[in-house]
Amino acid sequence: MDNNEVVVAEEVAAVAENNTGIEIEPLFEEQVDFDTFSKSDFRVVKVKNCEAVPKSKKLLRFTLDDGTENERTILSGVHAFYEPEELVGKTLLAIVNLPPRSMMGIDSCGMLLSAIHNVNGEEKLNLVMLDDAIPAGAKLY
Repeated sequence: MDNNEVVVAEEVAAVAENNTGIEIEPLFEEQVDFDTFSKSDFRVVKVKNCEAVPKSKKLLRFTLDDGTENERTILSGVHAFYEPEELVGKTLLAIVNLPPRSMMGIDSCGMLLSAIHNVNGEEKLNLVMLDDAIPAGAKLY
């Protein structure tokens, strides 16, 4: 990204903030080469079950259909924005080839993708939800 692109991104973010109270992060200046990007495995996942993680105010435990014969567990800190029952049956986007990460004694095997922004200084989060017609396991490029 050259300096002109950085300036334009910052101007767009400033205009959005001034006109609507919406703040978005500026684009990264650092570029990622295609080979590095292509190592990320983005897959469509279907939420089979979702529940609050005991003793955590933020974490939800998702049981997901990722198109394989095994269920996938992903923990995500989205409880401030969603109740578990409203997510069951949804079609989401996940990166599935991250190493497992233990949180609250539970292995999280991937990460759900979301969009984050601020409105009048308050953080907002939206999970990336896809068309339900897309099958679990479909790869995104």
